[in-house]
Amino acid sequence: MSYLRSLLKIITGKSRQQMIHDKLIENAKERLSTTDLTISEVAYTLGFEHSQSFSKLFKTKTQLTPSEFKQKFN
Repeated sequence: MSYLRSLLKIITGKSRQQMIHDKLIENAKERLSTTDLTISEVAYTLGFEHSQSFSKLFKTKTQLTPSEFKQKFN
């Protein structure tokens, strides 16, 4: 398993966790910009137990809160 992790890091320059977070944020952006789901609903559909954890990750990755991002599309 460590071979695959090392290979992923060499190919992408990112860890497995970073890749997962990037994909989650990509999916979150799509849902926030194209649906009427609430922030909590988006967080839940992406597998977050607490919307605060989702919001913190989203802000870290995008420099915007999910609400700020969603407002750009309303």
